[in-house]
Amino acid sequence: MAYKTCVSVAEITPKKIQSTLRQALQKSDYAEIRFDFLRPEQIPDALQSIQNHLKRCICTLRPKSEGGKFVGTEQNRVSILKLIAEYRPYLLDLEFSTISKNRSLIEYVRKTGTQMLVSWHDFKKTPSYSTLNSKMKKMKKFSKNVKIVTMANSISDATTVLSLYRKQNTDLIAFSMGDYGRISRILCMSLGSPFTYVSLGKPIAPGQFSVDEVKSIIRLQK
Repeated sequence: MAYKTCVSVAEITPKKIQSTLRQALQKSDYAEIRFDFLRPEQIPDALQSIQNHLKRCICTLRPKSEGGKFVGTEQNRVSILKLIAEYRPYLLDLEFSTISKNRSLIEYVRKTGTQMLVSWHDFKKTPSYSTLNSKMKKMKKFSKNVKIVTMANSISDATTVLSLYRKQNTDLIAFSMGDYGRISRILCMSLGSPFTYVSLGKPIAPGQFSVDEVKSIIRLQK
């Protein structure tokens, strides 16, 4: 099993994204660019400055309604997502709620040849296994790359999410946030996740390990 990491990069200027991304890719297999931390008008410049690295990047433009920072209109956000797709990153993160109601966006992204990562988050709780499994099946209809993340309020919540790895044949990234879910960020790799999200230092999400911490744990397992 290959244990790979993806550093979350959340900076507020294109120049800072460029320098932080360089550091991230020296330590990690992939990087997630959180474009929602930029002002919308800064995103084209940011894409231009990092275009040579995008084959190792997951691009995300998360709206406030989905726990992100983007505050523009949905029409504006969709336009930017289409622009990002034209740069052919490794993966373009699209929320399940977004693509469920925007067939034209899906078709546009597919025409560019960019692979979609269909994501779904619950920032308050962990639904039942049957609910999550049903959600996963619906998400897989759009892409083989699926991300399901919940808030763990107990150890059993983390176990519930990890149970999604049973008998699945997709590139699933499933883990839990928070202190109770922290270990799931490591265990998901053993169960088949293509990578786990990490930080360069300060966590971007609740319970996130740093890339150095994860690499130390991986060394212990070898």
